[in-house]
Amino acid sequence: MKLPIYQVDAFAAQVFKGNPAALVPLDAWLPDATMQAIAAENNLSETAFFVRQGEGYGLRWFTPAVEVDLCGHATLASAWLILNRLDLGRDAVFFETRSGRLDVKRLGEGEDAPLAMDFPALPAGPVTPSAGLIEALGGGAPAEILGSKNYLIVYDSAETLRGLAPDMNRLAKADRFGIIVTAPGDGGFDFVSRYFAPAKGVPEDPVTGSAHCTLAPYWSKRLGKRWLDAYQASRRGGILRCVDNGDRVTLEGRCAFYLEGSIRIQA
Repeated sequence: MKLPIYQVDAFAAQVFKGNPAALVPLDAWLPDATMQAIAAENNLSETAFFVRQGEGYGLRWFTPAVEVDLCGHATLASAWLILNRLDLGRDAVFFETRSGRLDVKRLGEGEDAPLAMDFPALPAGPVTPSAGLIEALGGGAPAEILGSKNYLIVYDSAETLRGLAPDMNRLAKADRFGIIVTAPGDGGFDFVSRYFAPAKGVPEDPVTGSAHCTLAPYWSKRLGKRWLDAYQASRRGGILRCVDNGDRVTLEGRCAFYLEGSIRIQA
């Protein structure tokens, strides 16, 4: 079986920045084990698979280790690919996913235009961290420890956040899906963040759209503003515009096209 495959760098205006997503359009879903094996072979934070369903698409996301309920960068990349390569003549697309319907629209003209995604808000509340979590991060005592599906660890300075060198083996023992760390922004950004999910096959994610479903409500309330400019301070780095809409958030970003090819697997 020969399948098309693409790679798009999401939340970036140029290649080698942002978060690379592998994208595999399908006529029908493959067996789960096959999609998981393809994702493991790609060895990126996420491989997205999508199938045309009427006017929209079914969309699923896999890390090298597990299928996930929500992924921002691979949704952004999938929408970019559909609007700019696969289904020309439209400026919006929607996906049916494990997290419900996700709408994406183009803001402006051309391939360089940002895309805006409508995602569910995932606010965090106070929690008690699992044993050894804070020590594994290595940043000293945080200002706040919150949680939803992920931990949200808040530090007082961007410098502390940028200097974190976590013990991934210890961090993998955390009792939530992943760990978001955040701090007040520098360089003109409202806030900065990083994201770790070593137990799920993603030691440090370059840019994590879904984490901003938690970050946007937190910083919107803390800063008293709905529109927020965010930077994820990984090695590759990524830029997002976030809008707090109550029970939903808008996440805006650009994409850069990197690769087109094919993969061959046993049918």
